[in-house]
Amino acid sequence: MFVKVKLLKGFPKPLFYEIPKEWDQTNLKGTIIQVPIRSKIIPAIVQEIYTKLPSKISFEIKKALNIEPLPADDNFPLYVQKLSSIFFINEEYFYQRIRSFLFEKDDSKNVAPDIPLQDVNFQNSVQLTLPQQNVVDFVSKHIENPSYQPTLLYGVTGSGKTEVYKKLIIKSISENKTVIFLTPEVSLSLQFQKIFEQTLSKDIKIFNFHSASKISQKRELWEALLNATPVLILGVHLPILLPISNLGLIIVDEEHETNYQEKKSPKLNSKMLAIYRAFTYKIPIILGSATPSLSSLLNVKEKKWNLFELKERFGGEFPQIQKVFLKEKNRRSNFWISKELETEIKATLDKKEQALIFLNRRGFSFFVLCKECGFVFKCPNCSVSLTLHQSAKGESLQCHYCNYAKTLPANCPECKVNSENFIKKGIGTQQVVSILEKIFPQAKIERADLDTTSKKKKWHETVKKFETGEIDILVGTQTITKGYHFPNVTLVGVLWADLGLHFPVFNAIETNLQQLIQVAGRAGRQSKSSKVIMQVMQDHNVFDNLSEQNYLDFYESEIEFRTIAKYPPIYYLLQIEIKNLNILKIESDSSKIFSILEQKIKSLNLEIDILGPCKPPIYKIQKIEIRQIYLKSKNFTIFHTLLKSIDFKLFSSSIYLNINF
Repeated sequence: MFVKVKLLKGFPKPLFYEIPKEWDQTNLKGTIIQVPIRSKIIPAIVQEIYTKLPSKISFEIKKALNIEPLPADDNFPLYVQKLSSIFFINEEYFYQRIRSFLFEKDDSKNVAPDIPLQDVNFQNSVQLTLPQQNVVDFVSKHIENPSYQPTLLYGVTGSGKTEVYKKLIIKSISENKTVIFLTPEVSLSLQFQKIFEQTLSKDIKIFNFHSASKISQKRELWEALLNATPVLILGVHLPILLPISNLGLIIVDEEHETNYQEKKSPKLNSKMLAIYRAFTYKIPIILGSATPSLSSLLNVKEKKWNLFELKERFGGEFPQIQKVFLKEKNRRSNFWISKELETEIKATLDKKEQALIFLNRRGFSFFVLCKECGFVFKCPNCSVSLTLHQSAKGESLQCHYCNYAKTLPANCPECKVNSENFIKKGIGTQQVVSILEKIFPQAKIERADLDTTSKKKKWHETVKKFETGEIDILVGTQTITKGYHFPNVTLVGVLWADLGLHFPVFNAIETNLQQLIQVAGRAGRQSKSSKVIMQVMQDHNVFDNLSEQNYLDFYESEIEFRTIAKYPPIYYLLQIEIKNLNILKIESDSSKIFSILEQKIKSLNLEIDILGPCKPPIYKIQKIEIRQIYLKSKNFTIFHTLLKSIDFKLFSSSIYLNINF
C-alpha cells in the first residue's frame, strides 16, 4: 500500500511513500505520519491511499516510519475541509497548527503564571434564577440529544452568565462529553480556570490550552483526547482546532470581542470557527455577552439562533451615567480631568472606595511636534508617528507596531532648535497617571496597559492589589474592560469616550459602544450607588445608548446604516490584502489585480461590489507596503467563483484574504 502525503514543513508538493503492512489503513486518511526526506524525519498529512502507485511515478519510493495518532474524530476531516473552503486556506495548515502547538518545545519565558487561588472571587452552590434555569434546561436537552442549537445568552454585566456556564459544563461532562470554552484573552481563560477549579468537582479535568502552555500540559491534554476522556478545555484560538471525538458543547464568552479575530494572517476568527464546528458536529453552542455583536443579534432576529436574556444584575444597581463635554473645559489647567470627574474621584476616595479610569491609548503623548518647523517624529519602518513614553531613564519615542524605539533627542532633526520647542500632543495612560498623582498626591495609583500587562506576573500582582484595596485608582486601556470583578469600584471615568468613534473601519461605532458599556459595567457590581463619567469632545447619538438597557436601540439604527452601505452583517466583506517591500511592485500588482477582478466580475455577471485599490490608514508596517481591495456581496459562495478564476501566484506580492461576516 502507498500514500500520497503533504509535508507539514518545507517541500510544498505532495510526495509518495510506502506504508508498512501492519498499519491499519481504515482511518489512515487525514492522519499525521512521519516520513524520511533527505537526512531528516518530517511530519506529513496523509491525503490519499493507493493499492498501487500511479503510473507516472518512476522514482524510488521510501517507507513511512511512524503514525502520530489523532483522536478518533470522524467529523474533524469534514470540519477542516469546510474551513479550508471558507477561508481559502490549504487543509494542511490546520493540521500543522495542531502539531506545532502540541509537539514543539516550550518557550519557558512565555509560560503564563498561575493565578493564586485566593485571588478569585466566586460563589459556590448558587441557586439559579428562573431565567438562568431556562437557559440550562434548553441547552441541556441538546447536550443529551445532540443537535446544532446556536444560542445567544444576552446578559447584562453581573447577571450570572458564569453560573449558567458552570451548570452546562457539569451536564456535558456527566454525559461523557468534552466542552470547549473560549474567551477573548488568555488572562481571562486563566481567571475562568481558577473559578472552575474552585467551584466544579475535582473529578472534572480542566485544561488551559494556549501557545505558552507547558509541554507536559499539552501532552496530558493530548492523551485525554486520544482516550476520549471528557474534559473542559479553555483558551482563545487553539482549542477550537483540536480533534475531539466526544465534543458535546462549545461556549464562547464575550462573543462580541474583536480579539477572537487573529492579528496575523490568515486572520482566522475563533468565534466563527466555533460556530462552524458546532454546525458540522451537530452540537449546541452558547455565545454570551452583555453587548452582543450585530451579526449575532441579526441571527436572532432572522430566527437562525435562539435567544435567552438575563436582565437582572446581582449585588448592585446599574451605575448612573453622566456625560461631560471636554470642549467646555478648555480653560482648565488639567484639561483631561474635568471638574466633574475630579469631584467624583475625591468623593470616591473619601468613602474608601475605588475608581477605574479608562483611556484606550498607552504612552505619554500621541506624538511629538517641533513648533518651530512643524517636524513630527515618525517611525522609519512604519507609516505612523512615534509615541512619547516616559520612564526613570528619561523620555523615549516608541513605535507601537514594530517596537522601534529611540531616545527623545535634545534638538529637532530638521531645524536643530532645542527640545524645549517640542509640543507633546495628545494623551496616554502614562500622562493620566502623572496628572492624577498631582491632583491626588495621597492616593495609590497604578497603570494597566500593554506596557505593564505584557509581564503577566506584574499584571496579576496589580489585579491582586486592586482587589485587596492596596490601589485606590487604576488607570488602564482595554485590558480593564475584560470581565474583571472589582467589588469596591464605585466610579468609572472614561477620559475620551469618542476617541474610537472615528476610526476608518465600518464597525467603529459598534466596537466603541461595546467597549464603553463593558468598562461602565465594572462599576457598582456590589454597590447600590455607583457612577460613570463619560468625557467627550463632541456629542454623538451613540451616547444615547450607553445604558445596557438601551443597547438594542443602537442595533436598530446601526443595522439600517449597514444595510444602506452594504456592510456586514447584511453583506459579506472580503478584504484582499497585498504586501510587498517594493513600492513600485505593489502599486503595479494591486492595480493589475483590481483590473482582473473587475473584468471577471463583469464577464461572469457576478453580483459583487469592488472597491480599491487603496492604502489603509497604516499602509506600511516593518517596511512592508500594504494595499487593499474590498469585495462586497450578499452571496458568500460567489467569492469562490470569482477567486478560483484568478491565479494569484502570477504576482510577486504576497496576497492575503480576510473575511468579515
